[in-house]
Formats: sequence, structure tokens, C-alpha cells
Amino acid sequence: MKQLQKHYPHLLAIIGFIVISLVYFYPIIQGKKIYQSDIAKYTGMAKEQIDFRAENHTEPYWTNSSFGGMPTYQAGANYPNDYIGMLDNAIRFLPRPADYLFLYFLGFYVLMLVFRVDPLKAFFGALAFGLSTYLIVILGVGHNAKAHAIGYMPFVVAGFILVFRKRYLLGGILTMLAVALEITANHFQMTYYLLLLLIVMGFFFVYQLYKEKNLKSLPKILGTFAVGIILAVGVNATSLMATKEYTDFSTRGKSELTFNTDGTKKEANIAMDRSYITEYSYGIVESLNLFAPRLFGGGNNEKLTEDSHVYNFMLNYGASPEEAHQLTDNYAVTYWGDQPQVAAPAYIGAVVFFLFVLALYHDERKIKYAFLAGAIFSLLLSWGKNLSILTDFFIDYVPMYDKFRAVSSIQVLLELCVPVLAIMGLQSFFTNDENRWKSLWKTSATTLGIIVLLFLCKGMFHFVGEIDSQLIEALKQHPDKSFGPQFIEALKDDRRDLYSADLLRSGFLITITFGALYLYIKNKLAANTAVILVGVFMVCDLFFVDKNYLSNDGQQFRSAQEVAVPYQPTQADSLILQDTTNYRVYEVAGGIYSPRSSYFHKSIGGYSAVMPRRFKEVYEYQIQKSIADLGSIIDPKTLSITKSLSVLNAFNIKYLIVGTEKGDIPIVNPFYNGNAWFVKDVYFEKSSDDEIKVLGQIDSKYVAVTQDRNWSKLGKPRKYLTDSLATIKLDLYKPNHLIYTSNSAGDGFAVFSEIYYKNGWKATIDGKESAIFRVDYTLRGMQIPKGKHTIEFKFEPQVVKTGSTIVLFSSIIMLLVIIGGVYFDRKRIQNSSS
Repeated sequence: MKQLQKHYPHLLAIIGFIVISLVYFYPIIQGKKIYQSDIAKYTGMAKEQIDFRAENHTEPYWTNSSFGGMPTYQAGANYPNDYIGMLDNAIRFLPRPADYLFLYFLGFYVLMLVFRVDPLKAFFGALAFGLSTYLIVILGVGHNAKAHAIGYMPFVVAGFILVFRKRYLLGGILTMLAVALEITANHFQMTYYLLLLLIVMGFFFVYQLYKEKNLKSLPKILGTFAVGIILAVGVNATSLMATKEYTDFSTRGKSELTFNTDGTKKEANIAMDRSYITEYSYGIVESLNLFAPRLFGGGNNEKLTEDSHVYNFMLNYGASPEEAHQLTDNYAVTYWGDQPQVAAPAYIGAVVFFLFVLALYHDERKIKYAFLAGAIFSLLLSWGKNLSILTDFFIDYVPMYDKFRAVSSIQVLLELCVPVLAIMGLQSFFTNDENRWKSLWKTSATTLGIIVLLFLCKGMFHFVGEIDSQLIEALKQHPDKSFGPQFIEALKDDRRDLYSADLLRSGFLITITFGALYLYIKNKLAANTAVILVGVFMVCDLFFVDKNYLSNDGQQFRSAQEVAVPYQPTQADSLILQDTTNYRVYEVAGGIYSPRSSYFHKSIGGYSAVMPRRFKEVYEYQIQKSIADLGSIIDPKTLSITKSLSVLNAFNIKYLIVGTEKGDIPIVNPFYNGNAWFVKDVYFEKSSDDEIKVLGQIDSKYVAVTQDRNWSKLGKPRKYLTDSLATIKLDLYKPNHLIYTSNSAGDGFAVFSEIYYKNGWKATIDGKESAIFRVDYTLRGMQIPKGKHTIEFKFEPQVVKTGSTIVLFSSIIMLLVIIGGVYFDRKRIQNSSS
């Protein structure tokens, strides 16, 4: 009974998290599902593997429906012996996206318990963390893996702190499980950022050990971490090994090309272009929207009301109310920050900010400096190109930093550290009565002083966004040439109003929070009443801001069927699907960044942040250029292709989907090469630069190009004798299993319109293994002896087999460690109580 009473508050907190998670996304209770744009795109490109899994009850580990072909390692592949994944599913038992919201709450609550925060304050702190605007918005757009990884961050930090507190068994087990679950989330950018935070915090803890003259405990601490991390990595071995293998093949690997598409020299020392890495950099002053959400206009899709300057400007200009609404909604972009586009501001809450400052003044625990350092570190790196001296150093010298883009997202560390400090401040205010009033008025003076200063500095801001020039260009069609500039002036007035309104809003929230704590000091409010009031202010503040960017309306939540089947076939798709042969489709309007066509066809488009690097380069350097002027290759009368495009032909693109005034139409490419073909010549080039340049000059139907380093492996002359009767055709297609039949009078060299991937694909000719060569920069080539032969390709990745074995043994050892740890910890407690 005593144990039940002891854990009763925690049980209530967990039940509260479940209820709030479900109520927050209440349409899921009605059977609806959240429509997430990124997940719809993922569904498009993953359709082939999902269908294969359902039909064959096994994983293909390869798909041909996107980018011409790629492994599914970063596209939702399921691996054998994934027991940690089963644990993850058990924790996230609620329907999506309530499962991620619950995970946010639970993780932060556990971290607060490590700080010995009482359940009530920990409960409100967890709600404030989980409702941080950025964390909610990523659920709306479908950044599920990111949300997943963020949800486990507090667990990892909690275990980390416990180990440094010398709670080796409990801390070690928590760290081990938390790191394992963090890796399972499969968002390595977030996990990498978490590692950076732990390094920053590690310096603090080691310094504390040094001050306490207790460095002798460091080997035991490091040993505990080593065991936990090794096992955490072990139970995720398959995923990690497969990702490591695929990374160099993907856009996160370093390119062998030394020039850009425009001919300029490429940076050779980083995985991705510096401009691409730092494209989303937080503005230095823009960071102030952490405590005043629309200081820089909010998000790109912010909606103005009928009281806005833009709306009234349109009415005064003679527009009808409907026209005024339409133009305001379509053109009145209020965001004027430094980033290309923003779904919502990274708002952590005015009350959270107030309590954060309170912690700096009032909390006497030195650990606050570790979290403060983590927050500042995160903020500085989020500025990206706006603080290039620091960002360039990390890109050039810090391992793996150049493999991640959107540097502004490192602010997730700040969004963890600041709420931790806020709840530390709230807790210390009620437990430490020394200098309580002094800390409170200093906090109020600091936070309200910032608000007042920003009001005074309002005239220093120009309220002009990068989008404004585009808006003026779009509005040039209006007969009155002054219309565009006047519209922008009205829009700037609305931005000024948002700036002032949100400063007043934050100032009001800070004032009433101060009032509640002041009344507690004066014994006008009981402690729990004051905590509840502050907690309600804090949560309601975030709740109402969040609802501006993620609502429960019909746009965001739809029927389960609509979410499961996000794309409907167009007339063009239906016509193409009548062709039951094996071919690829290129949807011109979407390029390679549209996964819609992948849902219905084998496509060269798709949706992935880690698409095959060589294919992307072929697209950008050759395909994109070759079809830049569609009018030159398509007869407008017959709607037929009049010019052979060698690179398109090599990718077996039989159909192009082209947009017209009458809608999308399919155009047959009569020049496509088919699934495989014999070539007459093989050109050998010295470098990747030469290979990709020549690729646009050859006729891929008759000539293949490769690099000199393959010459010794080929051991054959450059020219091959082919006859008009030589054939090679595809007899069986599965994404991971292809069978061809060839027949030729002489030895030949065949090119297969399949993406070359050196790991996992095995080829046999009449059952005897044969070498596969990379040709045409991305495709497969093989030497085929004369006569009739059966050629078979199978994708059987060794990395999955090896990784699954490691996972099995690591899982067994992890289970034994947990059982042993629980046993010895209970024994320790019994001994200490006797």
C-alpha cells in the first residue's frame, strides 16, 4: 500500500499525459488520422516496398519506384530481431501523432524526477516542453523521425546525469535503454545534436569532479557509459551498419565531381555545399521570437484578419470583400525573417522564458550552468551563415557536421535546456526562501526590460522580408504601377502591428506570472495554488499559439482512407498503367522531387533527404539541362517527342507526364532503351568529371562509358561485335530479384537500366556468379558470353544478415544486464534499509 501511495502521483501524471495527448489531437478519437505532407510524400515513394511487404511477408530492402532505384534502409525498412523497436512501439502505444506528444511529456517528466522536482511541477514542465511550438509544428508537417528522436532526448540526458551522480546501475540502465531508443528513432541529425549537447555538459561534470578532487571516479563513469552505449549500438546494429554503408552512396557522401552545374569549382572538403547546409539559418535578432512568437511575422502561412491593413487597403482600392480576402490570404506574407520559409516560429513561451531567467537568479545548483551553456551553444550554431566564423569552423573541422543541413534545427537543444532551467527556477523559488523577493524583482526587471527595450527599438527595424520583391513582381500585372509598393507598405504596417501585439502579449503573461509568485510571497496564495496558476499560464500560452499552426480542422485531420491513400490517379496515370511492361516514368513538373508518380509507377522522382548522390548528379548535370526547353523536343501538334535524349533513354523512361492547359498528359518516348541492351563500344574516362560530361554526348543505346579503374577488371577490348539479332529481355521482375534471358552470336557487353549499388547485389549467368560494373555513371553493366543465357540479379545484403546476428546477441546481453542491474539495485536498497 505504501508503494502504491508513493507512485500514485506518477501514475496520475502518466494518465494525465495520455488524456491530454488524446484530447489535444481529439479527431483521432473519432477515427480520423492526421494528414502530414511529408508522410504523404514518403507513402508515395515507399508504395512499392509496402506492397511487396504485404504480399510476400518479407522485406525487399530495395525499391525501383524512386530515383531509378535505391536501398530502403532510410525508407522505413524493417529488420530481423528488432526487439528495441518492439519496446519503442510499446512506449508509443497511442495513435499518431498523440504517441509523439505523449513521448515528449513522458521523457521530460522523467528528467524532472532526476532533478527531484515534485510531481506537480514536473507535470506542468513536461506539458510546457511538449507544447513548445516547434515540437508541435513538426508533427503537423510529418517530421515524425525528428519528433521521435527529440522525444527520447530527455531520457538520455536523465541517464547521463544519474551516472555522473554515481548512480551507476540505475543511470547506466537508463542511459543504455534511452540511447538504444534514441538510435531507433532513426534521425541521426537530432541524435548528433544531442551528442554535441552531452559533450558540452560533459565538460561541466568533469570540471565539477576536478573541483571536488574526485577524478578517480571518472574511469567508472566512462566505463558505465561505454558498456551502455556499446549495447545500445549493438541492438541497433543492422540499422546503423546499413546506414553507414549507404551514406557514401547518398547525397550525404562526398561527391567525386570537382565542379558545380554552372561550371564553378566545387568545395571538395565537405559532404554537401556550404550554402545548402546553411540555407536555413536563424536570424540573430529573429531569435527573439523564442519568447514573442510573431516578432518577425510568425510563419509563412500566417493569416491576417479583416482588421488588417492589407485587407482594408484592398477594400479602399475598390475590391470586394471576397477579393480582399483572397488577395490577403494569397499575398500577405507576414514573415520577414532571414530563413527562406518557416512553418511557425520556434516559440518556447513567455512564461517559460520568465522562469528560465528566474533560475539564473535564484537557483543555486551549479548544474544550471551546464544547461545554460547548452542553450547558448545551440543558439549560436542555429545562426548558421549569420555567424559564419563559428559555423564554418564546425563544417570544416568537426566530424560529420557537414552531413546535416537546416542548421537552425539545432535549436531543439535550446528548446530542451530552457524548459529544464525554467522548472528548476520554479522549484527553487518554492524550496529556497532566501533572497526570494530579490530574485523575483530582478527576473521581472530583466524580462520586462527586454520587452520595453524592444518596443523602443521598433523604429530601428525595417519590416522588409526577402519575399517582398517577389510579391511586387507578382503584383506587377495590376494596371496601377503603384499598387504593388502600396500593398507592401500596408503589409509592413501589419508586420509592425504583429510585432507590437506579441510584445504586449508576452509582457502581459510575464506580469501575471510575476503577480502569482508575488502573491505567494505575501502569503496570499498557497504554494500549490501558485504553482497551478503559473503552470496554467505557461501551458495555455503555448496551447493558443500552437493552435495557430496546427489545428484540428478538416485540412489537418482527414479520414483514415484519405491518409492511407494520399494520391489519386490522374487520367495520365490511368493511361500509362494500361501498359503492363517494365518501364519508368518521368513527371516533368515535379522533377525528381515529386513522389506522386512513384505511388503509381517506377519513377525517377521521389522524396528523400538522402537520395542516391550519383543519380541526383546525373539529373542536375544532364537530364535537367536536356529537357530545359520542352518545346524543342515535343511537337505541339502531335504531342510526340521528336528528339532522342540519350540520358533519359538510358533510364528506361518510356513515358513523360507533361502538364498542359487541359491537364497532365502522358507522352511516349519512342527512343527509350528498354530494360537492358547490348552496346558496341565502351568508353573509358579518367575521372568522374569526364564521365558525367561524356554521358551527355554519347548515344547510350550503342555506347557505354565507365572509368579507367575498371579497365583491369574488364580485361576486354573497348569494342564489341554485336549483331542485329542479339537480344536481352526481362523475364521476371521483383524489386530485389530480376531474371533476364540473353541470346547473341558473339561475346558482348550489356547495360542494364538498373542503379548500380556495389553492396548486396549479386549477379549470375547460368548460376555462375559474374561481375557487375558501374557504367554510364549510375547503371549496371556486365560481360555476356555468346549464346543463350539466363542472367539473374538478387539483392541479398550481407549487412542485414551480419547486423541481425549482432542485434540478437546484443539484445540477450542487454536483457541480462537489466535483470542483473535490477537485482543488485534492490539488494543495495535492502542492505541500506536493514
